[in-house]
Amino acid sequence: MPGILIFALLLIGVSAGFVGSLTGLGGGVVLVPFLTLLLGVPIAYASGASLIASIATSSAAGGTYVKDRITNVKIGMSLEIATTLGAMAGALLAGLIYSLRLDYIIYIVFGLALLLSALLMLRKSKLKRRIAPDSTTKRLQLRGEYFDAATGRRIRYYGVRWWAGEAIMFFAGAFSGLLGIGSGALKVLGMDWAMKLPTKVSTATSNFMIGVTAAAGSVIFWELGYVQPFIAGTTAVGVLAGASLGTVAFERLRSRRIRLLFIIVLALLAAEMILRGVSI
Repeated sequence: MPGILIFALLLIGVSAGFVGSLTGLGGGVVLVPFLTLLLGVPIAYASGASLIASIATSSAAGGTYVKDRITNVKIGMSLEIATTLGAMAGALLAGLIYSLRLDYIIYIVFGLALLLSALLMLRKSKLKRRIAPDSTTKRLQLRGEYFDAATGRRIRYYGVRWWAGEAIMFFAGAFSGLLGIGSGALKVLGMDWAMKLPTKVSTATSNFMIGVTAAAGSVIFWELGYVQPFIAGTTAVGVLAGASLGTVAFERLRSRRIRLLFIIVLALLAAEMILRGVSI
């Protein structure tokens, strides 16, 4: 039985790491539903394990994307303060909810957050991508370039509306701490939809940021006793392997395919979590 459990945790970890690194989600949106829905792990402990796994995803995928010069480190660091503050606030709120035994709230909020992200990403794909540079573009030097292996071209880009990205990042951090995820969904949304950065840059930069955000929330979860070392450690090993595989596939896929995968994953997991929350 322990052997089967270890194998299941590793398999879930590999799946979460692969999806997390490929889409910038951080793996938590796969880990939490799988641990709770398939293995019956209480959502508080699933969230604690997810935060640790998100750090692993960021370490494995983030470093590779930085080396390949896809990540915009400057933009990521400028947005990280907001996500860290949000993560600490969200984790404290989660502790209060769990202490009151209102776990169903976490399930429903989790599902609604993912569904909203999927809908906004779907709508975004129908909008004109580029808008004119604004004052923040020049003042904060929101520019960069990277080589796209899928198209064989060097892509030059610029970002806009840094203030909108910063606001979204605070809420992304809050969801990270509250739900125990890396909140990559909202991070990618903030950079891709609000700041108009290319999808691959948004995904890579999100992976870079996720580790710091998750670390802030995991400290509070640890203090509250919601990090179970066996579950967190085993899934983290699987996540590291999956994230490494995801980074290889990432550079060979076109942004449109990554966006489609992003939307499908969010929609399916949103439905599962809402149904679970309503049934409690």
